[in-house]
Amino acid sequence: MKFYLFERDLAPRYTGDLNAGHRWGLPGVKEKCPTCGSSGGVVGLAYPCVDVSNLPEHDKLDEPWPVSIAEFNRLRELVRPLAPQGTPLEPGTSFGPVEGSAMGYFGQLFMQNPWSLYMHREALERLQAAGIRGLQGCPINVRFRQKNHPHLLELQLELHGQYHPDCLPPDLKPPCPTCGDANLRRPERTILDAASLPGDVDVFRLRQGWTNIIASERLVDAVRRLELDGVVFQELETR
Repeated sequence: MKFYLFERDLAPRYTGDLNAGHRWGLPGVKEKCPTCGSSGGVVGLAYPCVDVSNLPEHDKLDEPWPVSIAEFNRLRELVRPLAPQGTPLEPGTSFGPVEGSAMGYFGQLFMQNPWSLYMHREALERLQAAGIRGLQGCPINVRFRQKNHPHLLELQLELHGQYHPDCLPPDLKPPCPTCGDANLRRPERTILDAASLPGDVDVFRLRQGWTNIIASERLVDAVRRLELDGVVFQELETR
């Protein structure tokens, strides 16, 4: 099985743009980790189908300013029962639908940035009918500036797979035992660890680098066969 990286099609006709952000989020951490010294938050980790509006302190997730480590851990445990089981909840993780405005021409598949994937409802339904696995579409709450606009859904993606050691620094340290920070940058040449890749889903985030959205050969073949536009695919090496 081959695997591919999703990338936005940069052809001039794809002018679609979302001026929007997710409704809620875990705050960043203002204190430095006592073990490794890291602080702040992550980018690109989102669960758009997770609704935290019924939590008694959901207002603290509306404008998540950096907080202490203790307060972050407390808020994370409030959210954990609502999040997909086994998924990381890092500082800066986002939840709920994106809200804001949109304009321009959107392909059948659309990427606002390398770590977010949207589809027209019709495109998602056609891919599901073709047997593509792992497609969970989440509603968005966005005002379009044109009358004839698509019904876009954001995909909530599972995390699977790792980089192969051959593309990582030989002196890479293990994740911090206190905060879990891996201090890992995207390698110049991406090689996936074949043994860590899933066999039961066709689109997912890379667990070791969740700003990468990965497609199986089955999904790429279906997108091309159905002539769905808006993205391109870069084949990745696996070992």
